[in-house]
Amino acid sequence: QVQPVESGGGSVQAGGSLRLSCVASRLTYSRYCVGWFRQPPGKEREGVATLPTSGGFNEYADSVKGRFSISQDYAKNTVYLQMNSLKPEDTAMYYCAAVASSCPGLVPGRFQYWGQGTQVTVSS
Repeated sequence: QVQPVESGGGSVQAGGSLRLSCVASRLTYSRYCVGWFRQPPGKEREGVATLPTSGGFNEYADSVKGRFSISQDYAKNTVYLQMNSLKPEDTAMYYCAAVASSCPGLVPGRFQYWGQGTQVTVSS
C-alpha cells in the first residue's frame, strides 16, 4: 500500500514560490498516477496536476497552467509540485494522492491513496 506524505507548505506573499514534496515508498518505481489536489477554505477539493510515474503526459488545471509544474525524482520516490507566481486564490490545503493505474484525470474520487495535506497560504 502506498502512503503519500506531503511537505513544503507555508506562507508566502503573492508572486512568491513554493515547492511541495510528496514521498511514498514504491511511488516512482511502479505504475502509478500521482496527483496534487487542493481544497480552499469552504470549497470542494479540486485537481491541480497529475503525473504518470512511468512517463507520459502531465495534466494541469487551467488555473495553474504556466505557473505550476509537476515532476518526479525516481531515486527519492518523490513527486514535486513547483508553484511559481502564487496568487491569494491559490491558498488551500494541498494534498498528494496516488492511484495504481494510468492517470484518470483531475478527479479526486478516482484516486486511492491520500496524504494528510500541507497548508499553503498566499497573502496579497
